[in-house]
Amino acid sequence: MTKAGIQLDGKVIIITGGNSGIGEQIAKQLQKNGASIVVADLHVETGLQENGIFTVQCNVTNKDSVDNLVKSTLEMYGKIDGLVNNAGVNLPRLLVDVRGEKPEYELSEKDFDFMVAVNQKGPFLCAQAVAKHMVKQKSGVIVNMSSESGAEGSAGQSCYSATKGALNGFTRSWAKELGKYGVRVVGVAPGIMEKTGLRTDAYNESLAYTRNVAVEQLDGNYASTIPLGRPGSLEELADLVNYLVSNYSTYVTGTTINISGGKSR
Repeated sequence: MTKAGIQLDGKVIIITGGNSGIGEQIAKQLQKNGASIVVADLHVETGLQENGIFTVQCNVTNKDSVDNLVKSTLEMYGKIDGLVNNAGVNLPRLLVDVRGEKPEYELSEKDFDFMVAVNQKGPFLCAQAVAKHMVKQKSGVIVNMSSESGAEGSAGQSCYSATKGALNGFTRSWAKELGKYGVRVVGVAPGIMEKTGLRTDAYNESLAYTRNVAVEQLDGNYASTIPLGRPGSLEELADLVNYLVSNYSTYVTGTTINISGGKSR
């Protein structure tokens, strides 16, 4: 639902991982508010779609692919006003599988490298490529999609949490570097959000094992952990991103905003 007051007419915004889940909802709401949207995702074909969204097939862990994303966007629209670093992966893994029942759920070097590549290297490559153009135009916004676990930690998700903590550090540091050029860098840290199609049975099984609970117990009594008593909606998260890339947040930079219904700090 388009919110009164947020107008993004004329703005060009790239969203990584924007073909599904949180990214897809953000893309839809940014477009409703008037922005021209570029969805960068592994699972799309490059081209202007019938819905008016320009999609670019992109592997955020590969510099050449990211550079092509930026080149394609500039050829299409001539500028870049915003980047939402949304692409991310989460493989629940224990540091040590003390029970020894599921060694595949113990953090391996392969899983570690994969999560760091997508969640940490990817945002770096995308931000660097986009920022080179933003500093020339003396404006722009980079939004890093973090997580409450980046500050709080999370049992069974130490590597994922660490990558999000690194993203918080990127946000603070890049804001200090780029502020003098009129470029803002902000983070968004969601807590428990409504389910998307990306939450697979395999993910649930691995998370349940790392938490030593049954799969059925993963979605517990939200009222006991979340002061607002419910998960957040994707629309609420997208609304926050809309605000952060708009002209209503021109003095907000270098901070990661918690959106967890009061669950975490």
